[in-house]
Amino acid sequence: MNKRNAIRSITLSAVIAAVYAALTMTLPMLSYGPVQLRFSEALTVLPFFLPEAVPGLFLGCVIANLFSPFGIKLKNPWLAPLPPVISNTVIIGAEIAWFETSFGPGFAASWAWNGFTVGIGELGACYVLGMLLLYLLPKIPGVRRFLSEEQLSRLPGQSKEDDPKSVS
Repeated sequence: MNKRNAIRSITLSAVIAAVYAALTMTLPMLSYGPVQLRFSEALTVLPFFLPEAVPGLFLGCVIANLFSPFGIKLKNPWLAPLPPVISNTVIIGAEIAWFETSFGPGFAASWAWNGFTVGIGELGACYVLGMLLLYLLPKIPGVRRFLSEEQLSRLPGQSKEDDPKSVS
């Protein structure tokens, strides 16, 4: 892929991400309720002829979900990695099993094995690297200023008052 096509591809992905997120967030009563009718989901047909849409849709969905009023709020930092570990264990384990066996007789065993192996990797990534990130990011002054006192108070030994550069 030449430089011009790469820039076009990245730009198209970014525009799709922005449109997806904007469509979702402008209609929160439909987008975030128990029954979700996200108009932005209509964009999920774009990969049929625009492969660049895949990362854009993913990013747009992540951005939109960050603004969800129903996001998982975990008070204990040691529980924070559990949602991605459980989700990836179940979803990616099933996806790999389906590609290996379709829904044939070996699906359940394949799902169990792949879920287990994906889960082990996810545990390592989230509990080792993720927890390291969770504890180190607030110590960076450039990042710390964007965190509220309530966000910092979730981590043991962290608060804006502990920051010598913090001004009340």
